[in-house]
Order: sequence, then C-alpha cells, then structure tokens
Amino acid sequence: MSAGTDRLGRVFPGEAAGAGPSPDPASGAVRPDPADAGLDAPESIPVRPLGFRELLDLPFALIQPQIAALAATTGLVLAVAEGIVLAVTAAGSAATGGSDAGTAWSAILATVVCGGALRFVVRAVTVPIGLARVRQRPIGIRPALALISGRFGALLNLQVRYTVVGLGVLALGTPLLITLPPALVWLGWLRARQFTAVPVLFEEGGPAAVAVRRAKTLSAGAQWRLARLSWTLRLVSLLLMPPLIGLMYFVSSISGTHRWPIIALAVATVLILLALVEMVESAARVLAYVDRRCRREAWDVRLPGAALEGVR
Repeated sequence: MSAGTDRLGRVFPGEAAGAGPSPDPASGAVRPDPADAGLDAPESIPVRPLGFRELLDLPFALIQPQIAALAATTGLVLAVAEGIVLAVTAAGSAATGGSDAGTAWSAILATVVCGGALRFVVRAVTVPIGLARVRQRPIGIRPALALISGRFGALLNLQVRYTVVGLGVLALGTPLLITLPPALVWLGWLRARQFTAVPVLFEEGGPAAVAVRRAKTLSAGAQWRLARLSWTLRLVSLLLMPPLIGLMYFVSSISGTHRWPIIALAVATVLILLALVEMVESAARVLAYVDRRCRREAWDVRLPGAALEGVR
C-alpha cells in the first residue's frame, strides 16, 4: 500500500488536492505533483469527490492556464457574432424604414441567436481543454477543434435539446406571472439532469442520446445540488455586469450618444457577458463530471500493483 492511499487504493483528499501524488483515472499511474514544479505551476485539479465550495472555486483554476488561448478564440468568435448582429440590425432597420421598434427587435433577435451560437462554441472548446487538464495532459485550441469536428453533430443535437426544453418550459410558465418562478426552478432541475452531458460526449463518446442518458445516470440523486451550482455560478457572474455596463457608458460618453455606437456597445456587452458565463459554467461541467464519477463509480480508486498482479 503506497503512502497517501487506503487499502482500496483511494487517494486521500489532502493528497489529491496537491499534497502528494494522485492517480491518473485512465491508466492508474501515479502522476507527479504539479506543485513540485514551483510556485508558478498551475493549480492541481483533484480527482476525487469535490465539495460544493470546490465546485465553485476550481472552474477558475481549470481554465486559468489556457486563458490566453480561450480568450483569443472567444474574442474571434465574438467579433464575428458582433458583426453579424450589426448587419442584421442594419437590414432590419432599413426594412422598417428606420423605425425604433424595428431596429430594436432586429438587434434583440440577432443578439439572442448569435449569443446562443457564441455559447455553443465556447462550451465546445472549454470542455475538452478542461478534461485534458484534469488528466494532466494539456491540449491547445487546435487539438480541441479536432475533437469538436468529430462530435459536431452530437454537440449540435445537445444544443437543440437544451434550447427546446428551455423554450418549452418557459412557454408553460410565462403566461401567468405567478407560475414563472416555479417554471424556472423546474427548468433548473431538468437542465441539472443533463449538466454533464457535454463532458460525457467528449470523454466517453457515443451519440447525443447516449450522452444524455449517461448524464442522467451520473446526476441521479444530485440534481438539486447541480442546479444550485449552476444558479450560484450565474449569480456570481452577474457581478461582472456593473463594470461592463460602466465601461459601455464610459465609451459612449467619448463617442457620443449616437444610435449605432450605443447599439454596438450594448450588443458587445451582452455577448462578452454570455461568453464569460458560459466559459466558467463549462469548466464547472467538467468538474461536476469528475465529482459524479468519483462518487458513483469510484473513479479516484486504483487497484494497488500487488492486487493487479494477483488478478493476472
């Protein structure tokens, strides 16, 4: 029995958090502690059951080493989305004779569609990069894009399911104001059942329907915990709104309160907020996947070498 493990080979929480070696969930080989590389080494992502506070804190540690690549990719997609929104808004304004209502609705609908596409791309890039970090085999944007290309259809299927469920629940709860809060709570529970579907898709493969069933199995008994995690992360992300709105007003005070600069700044603010929220939540999906597999399947347990030899 090696130091830091019990008779079953389970890694002690303190050791998995960075105080010593922890096993690779795929091969069972002991991985070196990243802390040995010095104070500048990225924070280790423990492979063990995670507490709620860890699920809130570790998403930022998960994406921090790759933040430059993620920011560059997100910024490029965001710029394209901004251009599309402005083009659609200009077309809608021209089609309605420049009316305020036509311009506003064109901007809102285009922002909703392009915002959904932006979130799709951010989620698809962040999840494989996060899973690679958990395995301590970091990958860049190009390998992540290669993984996405092989799963694009399934990812799109998951996105359609996600959107249809959301629209259906909101359609049921919106007609009466009193039914909207229960509908939002129900929607949170439904989405919590599929919270780990994208990590399952990248880690275990298979079609979207299989990934959804697998995610529901992993989330069994923890739906409210995962829903609370998603709600909390989104509330924390709302703290980014005041500085973004303040920046928008600052820039508008320089450029002047003209119609199109204000529209462009407002759209950019919304898209930036959506991208940041999705990046953090996607990292949390990876950590929730690790947590649920450890709790349900003992993913953090490896057979000692002697026991393996006995099996052979």
